Amino acid sequence: MIAARRTAQVPARRAVPEVRVSYRRYTTVATRVLEVLPPDADPAGPRVVLLHGFCDNADTWFDVLGELARAGVPAVAVDLPALGEGPALPELDAFLDAVLARESSPHATLLVGNSLGGTLSLRAAARGTHRDRIAGVVSVAAPGLADSWLVRAATGVALPARLWSAWPLPVPSPVVRAVAAALVPRLLYADAARAQPGHVERFTALFTDHHSTARAWLAACSLVAELTDAYTDVPACTTPALVVACGRDRLVTAGSGARLSALLPGSRLLHRPEWGHCPQLDDPASVARLVADFAEDTVLIRTDVPSGARPPGRRATACR
Repeated sequence: MIAARRTAQVPARRAVPEVRVSYRRYTTVATRVLEVLPPDADPAGPRVVLLHGFCDNADTWFDVLGELARAGVPAVAVDLPALGEGPALPELDAFLDAVLARESSPHATLLVGNSLGGTLSLRAAARGTHRDRIAGVVSVAAPGLADSWLVRAATGVALPARLWSAWPLPVPSPVVRAVAAALVPRLLYADAARAQPGHVERFTALFTDHHSTARAWLAACSLVAELTDAYTDVPACTTPALVVACGRDRLVTAGSGARLSALLPGSRLLHRPEWGHCPQLDDPASVARLVADFAEDTVLIRTDVPSGARPPGRRATACR
């Protein structure tokens, strides 16, 4: 289990603040933000910044935000900007630097990223631009080192997408949406039968017709090509890091997590065989406990609390 052992007493249920939705500007990008600010948050604790993956948005973290609020952990989930022309990673790196400059707490920030968000989190910690603002990184199912055969087959070359785009008789929109609705739960969840319709609709809304699907496919091809060199500077990262590998991930193999952890000095690897590519959708309560536990660990590390003074079993159980 990922959570530390708790006492037999059940704590009183705290009032849970609502998830606030607002718009903020980071550099030249105005984007949507979801946020929880528990009134009883630990003043010495870091602020959690949650980053989503490709073709996703901040809503993927909605249930995790609620769980973090119950745990008294302040957190914000940010919509990443849409990918434009040219290399995507430099643009996203600059955006995240702006997010860190604005959203970091006085006691630094814990970056938590799923898929592409995990890659961006590690790159931010390795760059050093805002290293003093980053208390730790949790990277979940980050791509690029050992992607599944499905990703390699679909995005290894851009030709299939170009042929799709140039096809003289576009596939009817209802067919495109039906195929997307069938594939999304199988690709993102560990158990497709448990997929929530609202979350599935967020993804299928991006694939409304023949041409939107071709654009997304071409963007994915370009991004996968960039990811081959995305982790060049990661070995220089000295920030506490937890790499999460998901055993039922159909897009990024668990081996990717092992290889990524091997690149990071002092990182910890957690293998969850029952999780899919987006565990925040599969099991938001467990993901939130993992984040809260790791956030507590980073506070102990940054304040130089002796290991003997840490809560019993905290670090041993957090990564079991």
